[in-house]
Amino acid sequence: MRNTEIKRYTKETQIELSLDLDGKGNSDIKTDCGFLNHMLTLFASHGMFDLCVNVKGDSEVDFHHTVEDVGIALGMAFSKALGEKKGIKRYGSFILPMDETLIMIALDISGRALLCHDLNIAPEKVGDFDTELCEEFLQAFVRNMNITLHVKQLSGTNAHHIIEGVFKCLARALKEAVEIDEKLGDKVPSTKGVL
Repeated sequence: MRNTEIKRYTKETQIELSLDLDGKGNSDIKTDCGFLNHMLTLFASHGMFDLCVNVKGDSEVDFHHTVEDVGIALGMAFSKALGEKKGIKRYGSFILPMDETLIMIALDISGRALLCHDLNIAPEKVGDFDTELCEEFLQAFVRNMNITLHVKQLSGTNAHHIIEGVFKCLARALKEAVEIDEKLGDKVPSTKGVL
């Protein structure tokens, strides 16, 4: 069973999160940020992950802490659910069109945290969501899942489409990378024997 629960409480956010890597794409997302709820719901759906997130954050300040801390908790959950990473495909990539937007993501569940991104989001906000928080989420997620993640915007002008494309594309690439490769059996997909 590749599922886990994370509880992370700070003075800025209280997060309870559950994740099942082998789910059906079901989600129950409750944060104070409607746009983040939307992104996490479609993330779960496109990755076929069952995801429940319940967050109480200092939204009276802004959504920075909520978005970053959800990225931290989600990265921790993926890492914990994968355990020793035996039998996984390890690599995943996807190119996703979202109307005028085209996003490419490639990732490696490498044990080495690195985010390389090339996003050009001109509008500063989508509703009350600061678009720079997309990078904050990705950075927090990468550091806590310990993966190498490349995100490239090939085209796009609409901020909503760009960020939605990133979340959908990330889900699809992760779905591929965490999939069990029957040929590997109980082996870790690395010549080092560990990831």
